Amino acid sequence: MGIEFDRSLGAVNTSMNALLIWRWPWAMLVAALIALVLLVVVWFRSRRRPLAADPKQDAFSWNISADLHNEEVSRQYRLWTTLKRIAFALLTLAIISSVALIGRPSTVNSEDEQSNTRDIVLCLDVSGSTLPYDREIISTYLDLVSQFQGERIGLSIFNSTSRTVFPLTDDYSLVTKQLSSAKEILGGVQSQDDIDKMSDKQYQQISDWLDGTQNIKDQTSLIGDGLVSCAAMLPGFGYSSSTQNSNSTQRSASIVLATDNVVSGTPQYTLQQALDLAKNAQISVDGIFAGPDASLNDSTTKAMKNQIESDGGVFLSERSGASIDELVREIDTRRGGKSQQASQSSLLDAPGWWVLVISILFIGYAITVWRLRR
Repeated sequence: MGIEFDRSLGAVNTSMNALLIWRWPWAMLVAALIALVLLVVVWFRSRRRPLAADPKQDAFSWNISADLHNEEVSRQYRLWTTLKRIAFALLTLAIISSVALIGRPSTVNSEDEQSNTRDIVLCLDVSGSTLPYDREIISTYLDLVSQFQGERIGLSIFNSTSRTVFPLTDDYSLVTKQLSSAKEILGGVQSQDDIDKMSDKQYQQISDWLDGTQNIKDQTSLIGDGLVSCAAMLPGFGYSSSTQNSNSTQRSASIVLATDNVVSGTPQYTLQQALDLAKNAQISVDGIFAGPDASLNDSTTKAMKNQIESDGGVFLSERSGASIDELVREIDTRRGGKSQQASQSSLLDAPGWWVLVISILFIGYAITVWRLRR
């Protein structure tokens, strides 16, 4: 259980991080008074003197002290007395610990939260020519996400039409889960042998994941349209070349486009037109080549590289760790949104050690009482 304090108190509360606080001290006082009364009653009951012989009566009355002439009996009596005192001491300590627990011991936890005014859309071509390489591209996306802090991330996939896999979010566990799931699903389409061995379940999973990306008949890989759809996920984007990004002063925006730039059909927007719209909205576009190494020198690949780099973007043709680091650095330096850091303090219940102490004391008390009854 935690209660948030005002963020402006974060700097003050940082020094109190290890301080133990009782949130219900009045409950401790009441419980302590009740426990004290009970302990006094138990103590006096255990200290009652045994009955002695009445000199005015003929009847004989005896007590255990008068019969402790035997050494064995004397030893057992001393053991019984010691165990009784130990049991009383353990019970007293357990009650004291319980009184402390009733007061709700808590600690102040101070931590810094970091957020970033930057949005990044992962834009993935899932046409037939790129699908065998998309698993590797998603691995690249996972590497990218692992190096971001505070950015909002979104994923859109496209063929003839587009589908948003997940919108802009800073829930990195969701982002990682979605990308990892997609990576697993696409493992069966990396080669013709993989496709031939595909089960009906795997085929259905791939079909479900691609659903919504092939809604225009006889047209595939409409890259410009796909890029525009990805840009539309970002705040402030407009479809008109005269539209200005009113949100540009607040959040910076980037798109990481993965495609082989092989178009089959008639798109509404060419890649250059889509890049112009993104540039007008102050959205930076970086590119990752999603295709075979043999196609790196093709005219379509060179055209994509020139168009992206002419707008100030980074084009990666090799999906290696060094290239990913380069892309992250470029995004940080040229697209770096404003990093916001705030201190937040929470008051957290800290019953752990007290519960452990009470449990140990009670177990010791139970064992001692069991030994007394033997």
